[in-house]
Amino acid sequence: MGLYAAAAAVLAGVESRQGSLKGLVYSSSFQNVKQLYALVCETQRYSAVLDTVIASAGLLRAEKKLRPHLAKVLVYELLLGKGFRGGGGRWKALLGRHQARLKAELARLKVHRGVSRNEDLLEEKSRPGQAYQVPRFVRVNTLKTCPEDAIDYFKRQGFSYQGRASSLEDLRTLKGQHFLLDPLLPELLVFPAQTDLHEHPLYRAGHLILQDKASCLPAMLLSPPPGSHVIDACAAPGNKTSYIAALLKNQGKIFAFDQDAKRLAAMATLLARAGVSCCELAEKDFLTVSPSDQRYSQVQYILLDPSCSGSGMLSRQLEEHGGGTPSKERLQALAGFQQRALCHALTFPSLQRLVYSTCSLCQEENEDVVQEALQQSSGVFRLAPVLPTWPHRGLSTFPGSEHCLRASPETTLTGGFFVAVFERAEVPGPTPQDKAVVPEPLSKAPKRKRRRKAATGANMQPST
Repeated sequence: MGLYAAAAAVLAGVESRQGSLKGLVYSSSFQNVKQLYALVCETQRYSAVLDTVIASAGLLRAEKKLRPHLAKVLVYELLLGKGFRGGGGRWKALLGRHQARLKAELARLKVHRGVSRNEDLLEEKSRPGQAYQVPRFVRVNTLKTCPEDAIDYFKRQGFSYQGRASSLEDLRTLKGQHFLLDPLLPELLVFPAQTDLHEHPLYRAGHLILQDKASCLPAMLLSPPPGSHVIDACAAPGNKTSYIAALLKNQGKIFAFDQDAKRLAAMATLLARAGVSCCELAEKDFLTVSPSDQRYSQVQYILLDPSCSGSGMLSRQLEEHGGGTPSKERLQALAGFQQRALCHALTFPSLQRLVYSTCSLCQEENEDVVQEALQQSSGVFRLAPVLPTWPHRGLSTFPGSEHCLRASPETTLTGGFFVAVFERAEVPGPTPQDKAVVPEPLSKAPKRKRRRKAATGANMQPST
């Protein structure tokens, strides 16, 4: 199935409530899910505008074999997108016959509404976060390049580099071809909101990851040193996993789990393009992973970003047809799963640090889940005080909730997000193997070392 047919099928599925936009994208047969997702989101965002233009131009009357959802996708590409990036074939020729009339109707609509930009045709409800427009954040993939080289590449393309941002106001006022380095993350570039880099050669080669700043926080706060063993418990689609791999410098091991085979396959493609070589993918429910399995005996870091309501996502109304505040029943079901997953993760014996995150704004999925997990850990884990200058903190629902982080378009110029960092408050007790070895008194150690050296000589090889 081609790009445009796949996009039309997803649009039809969303409108008939067959599933969420993201779910339908991942279950489609189209391989480039990011390209498909971006096209469907933008077409849906301009849906009312496209309906008006198509009706005024009489396109469906003239082309009776052209179905409404496909027409909407094709007209978006022609008038508002980047042309027929998906090839177009016969559809490109078909739309070409009506191009002049469609463009004229779009221009007439702008005159009628007294606007000059396509963006201004959108109604407020179709422009999530419009009052606090979120910039385009781009993470430089340090497994393949470095920020300095990426910056030089953009400068050669005519972009104007403004240096490291010093405040949110610097990010808020970005325009045109200007871009900045994020003040917090040294590998994060910031462009104006309308910047589209999906077809940029650095993105297509895996040198850049299009990832919101708030989505970068979990891996950054987990901060596993190279050589560490890490679990990414609910890993797909894989942007956070690729960031963990970059922090590890591909040295160590990431055990990444997800139950959805198609999402996992798309994730494998993403990781391969990003140059990730330290990750082991498994189509598995994290709750079935045994903490006593010797494969995970060295895991000291866990990232848990479980399924959530997505209520913090700027495009959430596109994720669920008729989306709004999640129902009480759905929140209870999600929070129950999140609670089980978090408490399960905290039972891994060598765990030292865990990051729990959601793209939800709901207390039930955030502070309430964290509070219950802390109570069940009986003091073994505590919340780490992180990023003290971050402006948006957790809701004041329990002592220590101020250590949690929240993000929103209004306060941080990012998508809506929640992050809590757990750290072990006590040193794990000795394992049975440790107990079997009785250490010598410290005063005898130097003498023992000298005897060993004399007995074995200088060419002793380390044991394996």
